[in-house]
Amino acid sequence: MRKASEEMLGIDNALLVVVDVQVKLVRAIYQRESLVENAVKLIRGMQVLDVPILYTEQNPDGLGPTVSPLAELLEGEAIVKTSFSCCGEKCFSEAVNATKRKQILLVGIETHVCIYQTAVDLIGAGYTVQVVSDAVSSRTPENKQIGLEKMKDAGAGLTSVEMVLFELLKEADGPRFKEILGIVK
Repeated sequence: MRKASEEMLGIDNALLVVVDVQVKLVRAIYQRESLVENAVKLIRGMQVLDVPILYTEQNPDGLGPTVSPLAELLEGEAIVKTSFSCCGEKCFSEAVNATKRKQILLVGIETHVCIYQTAVDLIGAGYTVQVVSDAVSSRTPENKQIGLEKMKDAGAGLTSVEMVLFELLKEADGPRFKEILGIVK
């Protein structure tokens, strides 16, 4: 069995999941500006490439809505959750299954809690998971690092925003390439 880190992403098989990038959570997150900036780039890139996007909000009544730079780009309704793993919500699993995509890209917060538990559950359900390491974070750098290490040990691949976009794009030609180049610069 190939590890997620050995499998190239495919534009027709990828799905982006944005986890809990909410107003009250983001305030306490290590390198929050970079996380939000990179998540915006990735969302914009996925829109150029026509890759579907799902997003979640943990207890939005208490933690607020998705932060405005992301909320302005995201379409549809957030999947509201109370479990740490997105997979703990039946409607999340149904939404993922409905896309018929098997390569899941995870971004958001917190790396060592919701991202980690979601990654492990998705891997257990037969999906390949890539964690976009420059678009996830935790309240401390130590917790972010531990979360990344544990996900890698569980079979998730680690990647970056630019790597994802160019891996999906495959070639340096055409209007999509120019749009992606404008996003990452």
